[in-house]
Amino acid sequence: MKKHLRLILEVLLGICLVATATLAYLNYSAKKHLAAEVAELTEQLDEAKESLEQAEEEKPADEEKAAPEVSNTSSQELDALKAAFSTGVVLQDVETLYKAQKALSAERQVGLASLRLLTKGAQDESTVAAFQKALEMAEWSNRLQTVCAAQNALAAAGQKVKVLSDCKKSSDKEEPAEKEKEDHGKKDDKSHAVHWGYEGDNGPEHWGDNFPVCGKGKKQSPLNIVGPFEKSKETLTVDYKEGPLKIVNNGHTIQVNVEPGSTLTIGKESFDLLQFHFHRPSEEQVDGKNAAMVAHFVHKSKEGKLAVIGVMLNEGKDSAAIKTLWANLPPKEMEEYLPAKVTFNPGSMLPKELAFYNYEGSLTTPPCTEGVQFYILKSPMELSKQQVAKFPFKLNARPVQSLNGRKISAGG
Repeated sequence: MKKHLRLILEVLLGICLVATATLAYLNYSAKKHLAAEVAELTEQLDEAKESLEQAEEEKPADEEKAAPEVSNTSSQELDALKAAFSTGVVLQDVETLYKAQKALSAERQVGLASLRLLTKGAQDESTVAAFQKALEMAEWSNRLQTVCAAQNALAAAGQKVKVLSDCKKSSDKEEPAEKEKEDHGKKDDKSHAVHWGYEGDNGPEHWGDNFPVCGKGKKQSPLNIVGPFEKSKETLTVDYKEGPLKIVNNGHTIQVNVEPGSTLTIGKESFDLLQFHFHRPSEEQVDGKNAAMVAHFVHKSKEGKLAVIGVMLNEGKDSAAIKTLWANLPPKEMEEYLPAKVTFNPGSMLPKELAFYNYEGSLTTPPCTEGVQFYILKSPMELSKQQVAKFPFKLNARPVQSLNGRKISAGG
């Protein structure tokens, strides 16, 4: 009981601190009366956090005897938070402010959901809908914290939500390997770890069972790229920097994480290169044909927009860049590997010409978040048949999705 209460309190404390601080900044000039309320709530949150830390430090050796006292304290603090927000004034003002914005980030969406949780309770339809919206919006690799916050909060509140394995608490991850095998794929009444893959019951045709956007989205990736094409006026400019090689086998692909400093410019808008990874065969098709593999370079703007450059990899000559990567494959899954004195420039993976096909799509892995701009380069690169065979995954490509009326443009 104590662990669940602590989980709820810690999630709410963290999110509410961010929400109240943001609200104070946005409302200072327009709603001075709210600033005083935000300050009061922030003080209450600080006091609750201090009490929680003090309770942790003073935890008696006898856990069973101490449990009721700590549990009662945590419950009182949570009740105090709910009472502070129960008037609905803060929630109403936040909703009014957010309505003026064209789009919310996943972080603000989960903050709004948390305010609704405090104000209206976990069973309220708008609360559940807000958390579900946050999950749909959250970009997988870079907003995992937002995904976990929403899923864990809903699970702790008793909602029937499936919690990703990456979001399990550290104490849960320390279960014996035999126990993990037994629990794999099982479902319980409230939550379980969601496993996805590329074949069988976890394959792409079943992703929509656990990730609604994967099944119901209308702008999904990848696509079969076929004309006629609209003409694009956009231009791509890359400025990738050499840096230490940081490579990871995340269980679904080989991914190279990139140090800050490498950028993509689309027109006048700048994007930071976050990582690149590989699919076998290529996820995109050109005139109905797959390449041997594809490399996806994932970029993000300061506003949170995502842009992916796709480089088709055909069988041919040995690739010096691939040779370096494959020579330093991670020895363990899920652990980022930094081989000593090995550097890599992502630019070595790109062709000289950056002519492209462009369309609006989605992440090609769960949760299949939409709103991602894809730029599939017309000029492919090569790697040898042996290098294709050395890639640790025989199949990790999502099938092409329906165009659903979208237009594909060509530029560069």
